[in-house]
Amino acid sequence: MLNKTLVPQSVAREIQSMIQAGSLKPGQKIPSQREFSQKFGISRASLREALLTLETLGLLKTEAGRGTFVSGGPSSASNHMGPWRYSGSYSVFDVFQTRIMLEGQMASLAAGRLMANQLDQMESMTRQMEESWAQQDLLANVDADLEFHAIIASACSNAMLRALYQTVREQLTATQRQPIPITDPARMGESIAEHRRIIAALRANDPAAARLEMETHIRNTARCAGLEP
Repeated sequence: MLNKTLVPQSVAREIQSMIQAGSLKPGQKIPSQREFSQKFGISRASLREALLTLETLGLLKTEAGRGTFVSGGPSSASNHMGPWRYSGSYSVFDVFQTRIMLEGQMASLAAGRLMANQLDQMESMTRQMEESWAQQDLLANVDADLEFHAIIASACSNAMLRALYQTVREQLTATQRQPIPITDPARMGESIAEHRRIIAALRANDPAAARLEMETHIRNTARCAGLEP
């Protein structure tokens, strides 16, 4: 039985596996939301969340009036970014700009506060990013990226910044998924190297370097999305 708090993620993973296994083929229209929600035994709201995640990652595409289709196989995401889910409130540019300011400062304030096991976990998440990208497990790649950044945020010494991060976390983490469909292997390699430089700065208890490395990493991710915040 699926964990109720992780239903959309669990279903997204199952659908990704179906695409990778070929039971859902490129160009194929997926079953209706009614059929799919019954198949997985979940609500339509949870299913829609799962489908939106997969669309953001470029594995599915929705065509108005026609339905939702598989856009690529296990190693073939689409070559354009999916719809930005917060367009009614904030632009992608605004969110990247906020990430640079907020996460740069939080990385600075986390330097000297991270435990050895947290830094080791960040190393593990970075390896997972690398391995899952090689396997084109896009969900695992993004999950590891999200956990990497969350560990840093949790160690920030400023309680108000930690609370602010949690308040806007959905919008911030959406920008970590958004560029995936147009991320080539070279850029993913650079992103992983940037993670390792952030870890090195944090291990060295160097606030200025941690801020710089984090800001550089987010700016480069924004550039991958065609933005210059």
